[in-house]
Amino acid sequence: MPAVYLKDRSLIRVAGADAEPFLQNLITTDLAALAENEARPGALLTPQGKILLDFMVWRDGADLVLETDSDQRDSLLKRLMMYRLRAAIDLKAEDVEGVTVSWNVARIGDRKDAGFAKAGVDLSRSPGNHGGDDPALYDELRIANGIAISGKDFALLDAFPHDVLMDFNGGLSFRKGCYVGQEVVSRMQHRGTARRRVVTVSGDGALPATGTEITSGGKPLGTLGTVSGKRGLAIVRTDRAGEAMASATPILAGEIEISLSLPAWSGLSFPTGVDEASA
Repeated sequence: MPAVYLKDRSLIRVAGADAEPFLQNLITTDLAALAENEARPGALLTPQGKILLDFMVWRDGADLVLETDSDQRDSLLKRLMMYRLRAAIDLKAEDVEGVTVSWNVARIGDRKDAGFAKAGVDLSRSPGNHGGDDPALYDELRIANGIAISGKDFALLDAFPHDVLMDFNGGLSFRKGCYVGQEVVSRMQHRGTARRRVVTVSGDGALPATGTEITSGGKPLGTLGTVSGKRGLAIVRTDRAGEAMASATPILAGEIEISLSLPAWSGLSFPTGVDEASA
């Protein structure tokens, strides 16, 4: 029953009569589907559909709370204030420091992480420090289940929500009304043009460092994200990875031969033939 304190997480409270409609018109998450004891992934996109800022969102009574990386907190708060205009809302950075994630244990008042739930993992989030286990355990859990986070696995302004499986983890809505970047991600969804996806990387020996390029036959596939021993995460071009697999061309992280696997919970698969992969 591990409990890991994530010290580099911060909270923003969105309160007031217009809190929910205000956020509903801005972020990727469908708040109408957000349960009381649930935390869902979410993002604020650029007009071009890329992830500008990302977070978890949950309810606290009539308020909404955004949990984000501490390095993003001020930028997110500033961006929300820019959009506020005359909305009846109050935006405030919470004083509490960090968030504790725990799994395989039930705690009253914790919010169940919907992204991990999709992967079949019962993980909860709660403000403050309630755990002393090694943070590496959380990284290992993310790697095993294909859960990517910004800063470690992808750079903001460089990834679409589809790249990090937000179309599967409850963080990206295609049914609610318009929000910033919605037209682009909806077009990607309906046309099936998403080509980059999160994968788990495995090697026979220790993987090289985060940021190492992944290649096959001289072609770039992606870049290593979080690494833990022989396993890691990456966001890769699935079409190029499928082509490499179909032609038995080695896939390399630096000079290390690796294998790639898509998260089983996503239902995705690599293209199975050279023609399909190159389409």
